Amino acid sequence: MKPFPVLVSLVAFVLGGCAATRPVAVERAAAAPVPVVAETAGPRPDDNLNAVVWTQTAIERELLTRQAFAAAREQLSRALADPAWDALPHEEREGGIDRLEPAIIVDIDETMLDNSPYQARLVRDGASYDEFTWAQWCREERAQAVPGALEFARYAAERGVTVFYLSNRARDLNTVTLANLRRLGFPIADRDDVFLGLGTVVPGCEQNGSEKGCRRRLVAREHRVLMQVGDQIGDFVDVLANTPAGRRQAVEPYLGWIGERWFVLPNPTYGSWEPALFNNAWSLPAAERRRMKLDALDYQGR
Repeated sequence: MKPFPVLVSLVAFVLGGCAATRPVAVERAAAAPVPVVAETAGPRPDDNLNAVVWTQTAIERELLTRQAFAAAREQLSRALADPAWDALPHEEREGGIDRLEPAIIVDIDETMLDNSPYQARLVRDGASYDEFTWAQWCREERAQAVPGALEFARYAAERGVTVFYLSNRARDLNTVTLANLRRLGFPIADRDDVFLGLGTVVPGCEQNGSEKGCRRRLVAREHRVLMQVGDQIGDFVDVLANTPAGRRQAVEPYLGWIGERWFVLPNPTYGSWEPALFNNAWSLPAAERRRMKLDALDYQGR
């Protein structure tokens, strides 16, 4: 018996079988379904994300606020020495300023107190501002001082200047707001009108929405206003038409006071500058408001 031919035949059979199975294996690999990767769950995109994260993390923001308050401190000595120095809009001054006690007017939110954690929560939760959640945040009394604000307020108070806090916080938040300020060490004069919230009634002055003109007049009846500090144009002067052109028109007569009597802090997270871009119509759908803001961008013709 000769085994060699049998062995050759067996090898040929095995190799042939292997060759025959390869295309099938390839076909199965090619036909295997591609797994679908689920999208990662998380908050929806929010136009305010960059603004809030800049406010909380960018050293540039801290430098800007400290720069503004440092400049205000430098000007305060000049203001005290000049009996004619006044930082009140001309139309709001009801009488002379001789023998009036010195004061400064400051906004609270994003000027003295940093409420960016509230804005951060809105971004995280995919939510929008509402009075209920805002009041809840205020009642936590956890807002921290804007960099440079506390030092400036103390500096002014130590020189006999009364600090008036004008805010569009509702008056029912008066107690918690003052408690937050006191906890941080802000100077609070021993009088009832140092915090003038939204809804303050000023005799002889008709309130225009949330504008602060009447409250500034109230301070000015007994004080010479040396400086104003805020993050919105309305913190300094009433804006009759909240449009980009109207806002510019309101502040143009006082451009020479910027950095001298008026000190403006950066706030990209919210403000009246935003609704000015969509005709102040918060009732519009969010997509329409966003479209109108995009239309306001300058693309240089492209």
